[in-house]
Amino acid sequence: MTKTTRKLATILAADVVGYSKLMDSNEELTLKNLKICRDIIDPIITEFGGRIFHTAGDSVIAEFASPVSSVEAAIEFQNFLYDRNSSMPDESKIIFRVGIHLDDVIIEGDNVYGGGVNIAARLEGICEPGCILVSKSVQEKITKRIQLTIDNLGQSELKNIDGKFEIFHINPGLKSSEGEQETHKEVQHKEVQHSETKISKPRIIVLPFRNLNNDDENDYLVDGIVEDIITEFSMINSIEIISRHTAFGFKGKDIDQKKIAEELGVNFVASGSIRSSGNRIRISVELTDPIKSNAIWSERYDRMLEDVFEVQDEIVRKVVVALVGELEIASLERAKRKPTENLSSYEFLLRGKENHHKFSKEGVISGLEMFEKSIEADPNNAQAYAWEACTLGQGMSGGYIDQDTAWEKCQNSLEKAMKINPNDFECHRMFCEIYKFLEDFENAEIHGRKAYELNPNDPRIVSGFGEYFVLAGDPEKGVDLLKTAYELDPNGKGASNTDKRLGDIMLGCYVMGDYQQCLEYSKKIGTMNPVAWAAKIASLSALKNLDEKEIEKKKFSGSYENVSLDEKIE
Repeated sequence: MTKTTRKLATILAADVVGYSKLMDSNEELTLKNLKICRDIIDPIITEFGGRIFHTAGDSVIAEFASPVSSVEAAIEFQNFLYDRNSSMPDESKIIFRVGIHLDDVIIEGDNVYGGGVNIAARLEGICEPGCILVSKSVQEKITKRIQLTIDNLGQSELKNIDGKFEIFHINPGLKSSEGEQETHKEVQHKEVQHSETKISKPRIIVLPFRNLNNDDENDYLVDGIVEDIITEFSMINSIEIISRHTAFGFKGKDIDQKKIAEELGVNFVASGSIRSSGNRIRISVELTDPIKSNAIWSERYDRMLEDVFEVQDEIVRKVVVALVGELEIASLERAKRKPTENLSSYEFLLRGKENHHKFSKEGVISGLEMFEKSIEADPNNAQAYAWEACTLGQGMSGGYIDQDTAWEKCQNSLEKAMKINPNDFECHRMFCEIYKFLEDFENAEIHGRKAYELNPNDPRIVSGFGEYFVLAGDPEKGVDLLKTAYELDPNGKGASNTDKRLGDIMLGCYVMGDYQQCLEYSKKIGTMNPVAWAAKIASLSALKNLDEKEIEKKKFSGSYENVSLDEKIE
């Protein structure tokens, strides 16, 4: 006979909104999408310490030892489901509602019974789509332990349950620009209304890498690298990354990338493999367009495995930098094939950045036009304001636009960007650049440091922060950062400017008195810029190599007829 016991437990009940209607409309598609969503939900429940003890049709009921863990699990999977639904057509959207209650329950074998289960199910039945309802017993345990908005809905009667219950609403939704929380339902409604102007960011899944050694010993390294890549991507606002939970659901399975793309709405798939032999490791990474089955980019990294964690950090940083650059290039090529009137805010942003990177008067003018259109399409696109400010700064430094007028607009754009998203690393990077241009090094350091803290793997941020230290009188620290940026992105992909970075390294070496190293770096530059020329000529002068100095001065004069470096190099 099965033993029956009692215990205090937190019960989570979840089901699909409008499940019967979805089944009547398209049974096969609904069951397919439900399975995809369960592949997201079930591992999350398990990860947070839950045990699923009942599933019937569209429902999931689980027990947790901790109310905090149950709510955290619900928030986690509701947000992942929201991310999935936001890129799906209406007929493929699966929206769950959740009820959670803490109470005494009866345990009989693997089953759980009692009032605690019934109350959780009733709470779920009256919950808003995409949200969570909890009882007073749960609210008391999670308050001050989880940072989120909890709304008291007051006393309410539950069907076939005696008495009244105090009910609390938890919204696992997005933050609006004013800092107020919007429910998933409200956000979904806004997206339908503004679908033409929605920012269509590249959406990527990083699949678990294959362990070609086929042993458990290397699994920790293989999985660790993929997890770190996903984590780094999650901090980049211009990219939507599929969660680790979903990605690792494909581990060890035969993978049809086209099917994954259709199910999860991704434009790009990153995959790879790792093989080790003795103290050497080889990591191969590939980025593909899953719909067209085209390989966009691939790279192989061979390293000595002397320090596992050091190698892991290096590979993650290099892969993320390369993938971000390739994603932007691939997204830009797509945007360039579309008529201008059909472009989204994000695609206008990409076109603006392409013009910015031309470093010319025409590029500045065209770039500003694209950023204005990006802002018009989505007034809450913080990066459009930030890049507009950066392009205005380029226009001022190049003498292409009036400085007084441009500076005021530049400030306004940066302030708007920071108001929309005070933790956008691009905004802080731009502020750092502008303050360096104004020689306000105190504020340049504040924003450069913040950008670096938010995204230490972006070579533009690393080099910009390094340039600050060179200009502010700490060339040793500056050169170290500039070298790191150069190692991260030696080919200058995406928005990087390798020649400028090398010129800054040369300047730092000169200021440090390392004249020979300055000359060595001059050999790596494709096109010498005024800063690089100044550092090289000054280093030749310091080394008393006067003949070569005069030769280089003549070369400089031929390249920059209207620029004088006498004050800088004498």
